[in-house]
Amino acid sequence: MKAAETRVDRFLASSETAFAIPVYQRNYDWTRVQCQQLFNDILAIGADESQSGHFIGSIVYVHDDVYTASGLRELTIIDGQQRLTTLTLIFIALYRHAIATGKDQQAQRIYKTYLINEFAEDTEKLKLKPTDNNKVALAQIMDPKEAVKASGYSRLIENFRFFQTRITETNFDVVQRGLPKLIFVDIALDRQKDNPQRIFESLNSTGLELSQADLIRNYILMGLPRKEQEQVFRKFWEPIEANARNLEVNESRVSDFIRDFLTLKQKDIPNKGAVYEKFKERYPAPNSSDLMDALEELREFSNVYARLLNPNLENDPMIRREVGYIRMLEVNVAFPFLMPVYRDFTAGTISSDVFASVLRLVQSYVWRRFILSLPTNALNKIFMSLYDRVEPAEYLVSIERALMQRGGSQRFPRDAEVMAMLREKDIYSTKSRTRTYFFDRLENHKNREVVDVTVPGITVEHIFPQNPEAGWRSELAADEYALLGEQYLNTVGNLTLSGNNGRLGNKVFVDKRDMNEDGGEQGYRFSRLWLNRDLQTLDEWGVQQVEARADRIANRFLEVWPAPSIDVLAEPNGDEVNIFDSEEPRFKRLDYAVFLGTRLHVTQVAKLYVEVFEQLLVLQPESFQGTKLGERIQLTSEPDTLRQAVKIAEGYFIEGNIDSTNKFERLKLALTELGMEEELFIKFA
Repeated sequence: MKAAETRVDRFLASSETAFAIPVYQRNYDWTRVQCQQLFNDILAIGADESQSGHFIGSIVYVHDDVYTASGLRELTIIDGQQRLTTLTLIFIALYRHAIATGKDQQAQRIYKTYLINEFAEDTEKLKLKPTDNNKVALAQIMDPKEAVKASGYSRLIENFRFFQTRITETNFDVVQRGLPKLIFVDIALDRQKDNPQRIFESLNSTGLELSQADLIRNYILMGLPRKEQEQVFRKFWEPIEANARNLEVNESRVSDFIRDFLTLKQKDIPNKGAVYEKFKERYPAPNSSDLMDALEELREFSNVYARLLNPNLENDPMIRREVGYIRMLEVNVAFPFLMPVYRDFTAGTISSDVFASVLRLVQSYVWRRFILSLPTNALNKIFMSLYDRVEPAEYLVSIERALMQRGGSQRFPRDAEVMAMLREKDIYSTKSRTRTYFFDRLENHKNREVVDVTVPGITVEHIFPQNPEAGWRSELAADEYALLGEQYLNTVGNLTLSGNNGRLGNKVFVDKRDMNEDGGEQGYRFSRLWLNRDLQTLDEWGVQQVEARADRIANRFLEVWPAPSIDVLAEPNGDEVNIFDSEEPRFKRLDYAVFLGTRLHVTQVAKLYVEVFEQLLVLQPESFQGTKLGERIQLTSEPDTLRQAVKIAEGYFIEGNIDSTNKFERLKLALTELGMEEELFIKFA
């Protein structure tokens, strides 16, 4: 490695040299904010004669003995693409301004010194060789005879236009004086002696904002010869990046996609910030056959992942509808399971009817659990291993059986408990997207004329209003008025959909039912929605009507989100039970416990209590020290304040003078607060 302080203008003025941005680099993505800051710095140092230099970072490159057809030395830029590209845009803006204002000599000096290699072939003249998606844009802005335009959004063109508008006759010379004062560290690597990937990782750890996908892409491609880099990028990585993108917001989801892939393969869920490290652990040799096989499978899975993210890409209307519901419900935790099932559908292994049934089953399982407020963190582990339970001969039934065998906090909620909870569940306060899913499914169940409840204007309507007008008090007894406003207000029995919410407002029920101002048919009586059908024949609205309507909707709920109609025995687990599902621990001894997948050889609840809290304090000390959770479990560094101080870490103690039941309760409290409800299992002796 050779490092030296270098001026920007001298680096770009290197003769017979091309600066190549390799395919494994992330896209050029500097924003206007960063461009503005750099331009302000250039103006400031250009106007200050006393300032001789301004440091702007580093540029790291390697020369792989690659020469172009014209004999140009080609430097592969490993770090510094954003700065190098932006500086090139500034020189182009200066060049075009000089031509436009008749400064032909200065224009030619800028053009031939910083932008091109004069004696190279026409196709190789540009000093900067960006990735393919930016080549057309760069060539276009280099031509002063061409109007700058792009068929799609181009950050390169947007930033060029910014500099073009900022460079004026007044500051033209100031910018030219400022650019030579920019200094960076020029780091030249020798591939025979240096490890570019390791150096790249070191640079990333010091603040370079790269995604996990960026790091994985670089890991795969950087170690390959230049020609193979292009081949692997085109064959595998380019389609993966294109497919793993949320088109609704034009957002890359490659990092999430690879995380889901690793979850499926390893039956372990990587932390979002550790996907790259887990990928390297699984594929330790960057150019191995195992890695190439994995890329083949990733590309295959990315085709179905694209449709999970963007249901409109699916051609089958029934599947498109159900995948759309999965997307609306935001069941991303199910992707490690749905990816291989979707692949089976596209391969013809299962029919569209079976696949649609699986999608509806996932919705029923997740949505019933939502109604009961069961912990969502349990879903990760359930779905990461669910595909292993699939039996090809009875595809759907085997999945139903696997889910119905779950017990405790992982259970598939039964009809009775769902109906009981639905009557009192606050539906209105849930996320807008979740509410839309709920009412969409209810409204369109078995409806051949599907109603789009997402169109602007259709909103959730409180039948008994949030701010009722005075007439409601005269129509209802005081206790009934209070019940409607406090207990039933946001429950499903008092909610409906309407395109006239603003007009109906806070009016009394009969006025809402019959409203027909100017023939507008705003009232419930004129609605074509199933959700309003029962309201059309009622003459009053009170607690009795709310409860009856809640029962009607609950019965429809069971049709829309049914539980599998199969009887199964609870999944055998050797009498291990989750602590949340365990019996009363008083007067009982333990055989052992399992915490975070590791068996604890404890026979007393007191020992379990200490060992688990000892591990929790090591794992998440910030959650206990000086927090309300720490207070509730009586964590202290002053043992004299406790009746029976039990040491769980150096300098930290908890109260030991409590019975087994209270020890269990404190363990459950901590596990709930930390989102670890599924991590502690016990077996009584």
